[in-house]
Formats: sequence, C-alpha cells, structure tokens
Amino acid sequence: MPSNANANANAWTGMVPVDDTALAVTDTGGSGTPIVYLNGQFATQGYWRKTIAELGPQWRHITFDERARGRKSGTSADYSFEAAVRDVDAVLAARGAERAVVVGWSYGAVVAAHWAERNPQRTIGAVAVDGAFPYDWLDDAMEARIRKLFKRMAWFMPIVRPTGLVPRMNAAQQAESNIELGKLSREAELGPVLDRIDVPMRYVVASGTSLGSKGEEQEQIRSGLDNATARNANVKIHAKVPSNHGAILSKDFRAIAEAVREVADLGGTPRA
Repeated sequence: MPSNANANANAWTGMVPVDDTALAVTDTGGSGTPIVYLNGQFATQGYWRKTIAELGPQWRHITFDERARGRKSGTSADYSFEAAVRDVDAVLAARGAERAVVVGWSYGAVVAAHWAERNPQRTIGAVAVDGAFPYDWLDDAMEARIRKLFKRMAWFMPIVRPTGLVPRMNAAQQAESNIELGKLSREAELGPVLDRIDVPMRYVVASGTSLGSKGEEQEQIRSGLDNATARNANVKIHAKVPSNHGAILSKDFRAIAEAVREVADLGGTPRA
C-alpha cells in the first residue's frame, strides 16, 4: 500500500481491501484521539475538510470513501447497509485504531449509530450530523418518488462520474440504497438501536430541506429524535443550526467540531 509523508510522520493515504473491493482511506496519523468520519450516502471524504481543519492536527482524522464512491474506491457486488458497517471495522482495523470517536453525516449518521451500539468498548463517543432520526418516512408513495428521482437523474451521472462527485452505482442501485435507509430509519428499527447506545452521542441538527424532500417533511423527520432523547440520557441534541441538510458540513463545521470535543470529554478522552 502506498504511503505519503505529511505533517505527521505516520500520515497515510492508500487503499484498504475489504470483501470484494478496496476503499480509499486517508489517515492523518499522530498520537491524538482517532476520529473516523462516515460520509453521506453518495458523498466523499472531502466533505469533512472544514471540520478537520477546525479540530486541528492534535486529533487523528481517519476518512474514507465508501464502495464505488469518490475517484478510487472500488465497485462491489454489495452496497448494503451491513456492508457499510463492516467497512468501518475494516478501515479501523487496517489503521490500527482500537477506539475512536465516530462522526457521521446523513446516511453516515445511521451507520455511526449502529456501529456505536454494536461496539461500545471501541466507541469513545458518537456525533450524528443531521441523520439517524427514527421516523417512519418511507411508504409506498415515497418509495415510488425515490425510484422516479434517481431514474430522472440517470442521464447525467455518466457525465459527472469521472469527477468523483457521483458514485459508480447505477440509478437502480442508488434508489435501493435510499429505500433501505428508509426502512432502517423507521421508529421500530432505529429507535431500539438508539435506546441501547451507552456511550455519549450528540446530534447536530440542520434546518430546512434535503434532496427530494418537500415542505416541512424534513423537519417532521427530525422530530422523531424527541422520543429517543427522552428515553436515553446518553443521546442528546448538541445544537440546532441554521444551515440546511446539504450545507451543514460547509457552514456549521464549528458546531460539529464542538460536539466532537464534547463526546470525547464525556468518553474519557482529554479535550484537545
């Protein structure tokens, strides 16, 4: 695996094999508390740039592009949610990080919640950035809307794909991934996961819409968090910020960074 010298002598960039593919990973190295960042459903590790800069080099930042995302991560026969959770294990094992703060945005927030619930001894704390809201937003009509949306976008994906801004998945695969997320987000599915979280977990919640949502739909989905925070004292809202779902990483990175510091403090790691 190739390595790159960086500000830290043990900084590393390369490919991590997992299952039938390989993931593009960046590890800033150093002796600081590890943070692993989990991307939005079709996003890339570059989205975390401002949060990483805000936290600074005293932390160890581990980012990666999921299967078929970005320019380098390989395609796969498996784009399931369970594969995404396995990929967190593979990346941390490959980089020798035994415990970490896990930070996820959107789809990545649901991955973070599941990974933290399954691995309490390995999780210092978790930060969910405008995602992992237990709410029954998927019904037959929404499922049809999702399929229609991705089918409508299919024509321009091959044009943009070389830039790494869209995944190397076809429209049907992307739609199925989004539908699976809807099923996993149902109160009966995600609620018990959040109930079992026994490490500090903080939410940074956006305002307004997201891709494909209409009117107050997104705010209704966010309201599903109320019951989870009432039931589990480990799960709290750190901040409600003014930016919308798509802009939260670029505009409210300071709130995200502060939530990371909070869960690290509570999880027994000295504040950086």
